[in-house]
Amino acid sequence: MKISMIDNAETTREVRSIEEEVCWQAIKDRDARFNSIVFFGVKTTGIYCKPSCPSRRPRRDRVVFFRSYEAAESQGFRACLRCRPRESSIRDSRVEMVFRVCRVIEAESEKSLSLADLAIELGLSPHHLQRTFRSIAGITPRQYAAALKLKQFKSLVQDGADVTDAIYAAGYGSSSRLYEKATERLGMTPSSYRRGGKGMNISYTVVDCHLGRMLVAATERGVCSVQFGDKDEELAAALETEYRAASIVRDKAGLENHISAILSHLEGSLPSLDLPLDLQATAFQLLVWEELRRIPYGARRSYAQIAASLGQPSATRAVARACATNPVALVTPCHRVVRSDGSLSGYRWGVERKQALLDREKQAK
Repeated sequence: MKISMIDNAETTREVRSIEEEVCWQAIKDRDARFNSIVFFGVKTTGIYCKPSCPSRRPRRDRVVFFRSYEAAESQGFRACLRCRPRESSIRDSRVEMVFRVCRVIEAESEKSLSLADLAIELGLSPHHLQRTFRSIAGITPRQYAAALKLKQFKSLVQDGADVTDAIYAAGYGSSSRLYEKATERLGMTPSSYRRGGKGMNISYTVVDCHLGRMLVAATERGVCSVQFGDKDEELAAALETEYRAASIVRDKAGLENHISAILSHLEGSLPSLDLPLDLQATAFQLLVWEELRRIPYGARRSYAQIAASLGQPSATRAVARACATNPVALVTPCHRVVRSDGSLSGYRWGVERKQALLDREKQAK
């Protein structure tokens, strides 16, 4: 579901420059860093507020975003008497920088801007730009640019455009470039279509974590399995069953960085996991898993919300099946998907582990 934005050219252009999910998450978290940078109006009350407002959060489909309080008032919204959004507040320069980066990426969407290009454009160091953008938006500038391009491609196809025409209209130089970008964004590789992992060489190891034993497996392309369990032999057997035609060896060599990142994520010190993936899946599963990786750390989504965000609101059950077959726990955070009433549904590695993960993320935020 997309956040409704007021139909005002200046307001829409500026607010659209940041991921909608980031804005909405700021509202839900009452994040004061966004005060005086983003304002939200509630259509049912005609009131507008700043993100840190202590009032009850509105339903998402009733929210419209504004870049300034003047824009909100020009559309007939009245200032909230609790948070007093007209009063000046400290502007967080880091959030403003993220807005600027997004505007540059969108303005140059037909080009492939490197991190160095963005840094020069904004007068910042590449390291500072990357670190700050990721800490605020939850993704890297490169991932944001890839998401915009892929979103445009999917939108064109959904609107009836020929696939070939959509590839070039979205800015991909060829169909091969689309698959390369899909690999970066979705973890989709040519081996994704091989059944049983034929021709794949997989290394794995099993380590301790607060959820029991955790298996991590990868090919030369990326992580292909992250599983939880109680016994090493059961985890190894499940991996062999899933990749029955692959060559599988227990060998920790080359997996250290993946393991370190996953364990840091489990402990809450690394909110965003960005690991290379090599997955077997259908196109629909890949799209669902991509959408799951967009859920911010500590947030939750319903199966219906995921289906709606994919433009297929009737596909709730198919989304649930895709979550249930997710082969890489944590990297693709299917534990953040719950029922529409907020209650927990099943989890491939046990509902108790799902609850523990959600509790840990809530505490770490």
